[in-house]
Amino acid sequence: MSTEYELDDAQLAADLAARAGDLLLELRARELAETPLSKEAARDLSRRGDTDANGLLLRMLAEHRPGDAVLSEESADDTARLAAPRVWIIDPLDGSREFGLPGRVDWAVHVALWERDRGITAAAVAQPALGRVYRSDTCSAAVGERTRPRILVSDSRPPEFAAPLAERIAGELEPMGSAGAKAMAVLRGEADAYVHAGGQWEWDSAAPVGVALAAGLHCSRIDGTPLLYNEPHPYLPDLLICRPDLASALLSGIADLTGGAADSPRVAMAREYLGSLLSHDASKVRLAADCFRVENGRRTGESGSEIVRELETGAQYLPLTAIRDLSFSEFGTDVVARFQLDMSVGDETHTVSLTEHFAIPGAEIAAITAIIEPGAR
Repeated sequence: MSTEYELDDAQLAADLAARAGDLLLELRARELAETPLSKEAARDLSRRGDTDANGLLLRMLAEHRPGDAVLSEESADDTARLAAPRVWIIDPLDGSREFGLPGRVDWAVHVALWERDRGITAAAVAQPALGRVYRSDTCSAAVGERTRPRILVSDSRPPEFAAPLAERIAGELEPMGSAGAKAMAVLRGEADAYVHAGGQWEWDSAAPVGVALAAGLHCSRIDGTPLLYNEPHPYLPDLLICRPDLASALLSGIADLTGGAADSPRVAMAREYLGSLLSHDASKVRLAADCFRVENGRRTGESGSEIVRELETGAQYLPLTAIRDLSFSEFGTDVVARFQLDMSVGDETHTVSLTEHFAIPGAEIAAITAIIEPGAR
């Protein structure tokens, strides 16, 4: 660990990621035995890791780069960053679910620096359980020797088009946690591509993309457009990281399978919320502290934390089985979703029609208003 005060940006990013990784390893060693924790205990461990690592990173940035702005998963979004020439984009613990599971190594720490008119200029991804830190100024990409391309996808939310995409290029899918872990597996040559379309934020991809681009890999959104950072709305729902020679085939395949259109950030946020109704995983749903939900005129959620808790543990969501015929309309900062919702009632499946209105003025959902009508439209 370097002890110099004036570190260059890439060295500082690596030091930050390594220090946060050490903290997380110590916490995990104290709290996580070989026997799996309960779901609630594992979630609590991950939240403690997020909070403690975030505090460390913020303190170090305040010491070494006091004039720079910060965008962090674990801190409120300060829109003053939009006028700042330099913004550190950090994810103190990427792969929080995997962090709480014994034996899992697919979790990471992300630290990236964005500079105006230059994009990501320094980045580091630490994989503490592997004892590795990848940095943008020293990385290089390896190429594995395989007869079939290996495509990495989220182990909890793989894209719907992933299987047919793999079939198109005669490849194989492999699930893995953590965006950083998947991106670095491509960097090491253990996989050939990482495709995601299940919802992400800038901090999920900024550091992995910074390292991958510096190593010569292809990085873009799934429609081929650039990945942009320090945007007014920091939701960045999809990405493709791959060997350059595979980019054309993967992008054309995704376009054929999806129609070529990528979600806007606000639509992607609404889609993430709706997905959590079925998955009961609200880790990527970002709600304002004072967010509320109204259902047919009745308040069903009084705060962001209450709504998240109900999404993850509420008995009312357990019978839900499918969302069908989903469509979105976007009006300024508002998104309206219309869909059919299937639920199990005894041995039968009942269907209701829903219209959900999402108010999303900034980086968090501020309010949700739902109208439920019995029977399908």
